[in-house]
Amino acid sequence: MKKVEVELAIKRLNRACERLEEAVAIAVDDLDRDGAIQRFEFTVELLWKTLKVVLEYNKIECHSPRECVKKAFRHALIEDDELLLDMLDDRNRSSHIYDEKTSREIFERIKEVYVRAIRALITKLRGVA
Repeated sequence: MKKVEVELAIKRLNRACERLEEAVAIAVDDLDRDGAIQRFEFTVELLWKTLKVVLEYNKIECHSPRECVKKAFRHALIEDDELLLDMLDDRNRSSHIYDEKTSREIFERIKEVYVRAIRALITKLRGVA
C-alpha cells in the first residue's frame, strides 16, 4: 500500500462527504431525503473502505466494515467506534428496509450527527496520512 493510495482514498471520501452535505442542506421533501440517504449509504461505504486502506498502509489487516471500525478505534484512528457502528447499522437499515418513519429518523441522524462525525474523521485521517 502506497501513501498516494491513502491520500486518494481520503480525497474520494471527502468528495462523497461534500456531496452528502449538499444533499442534506437542500432536502425539503421525501424525494430529497431519499437522495440524501442514498448519498449517506455511498459515503459510509467509502468511509469503511478508507479506514481499510489506512489500516493496510499501517500493516493492519481488516476484512469487514465492523472489523475495520473496531481496529481503527483500537489503533486510535477514530475516537468513537460506537458512532461509526451506528452509522453502519443505519446504512444497512436504510438500504434493506424501507418505511417512511425509519427513513425520517435516519435522515435526522445524518443531518444532526453523522455528517459532522464524518467531516471530523476526514480531518483526522488527513493528519495521519
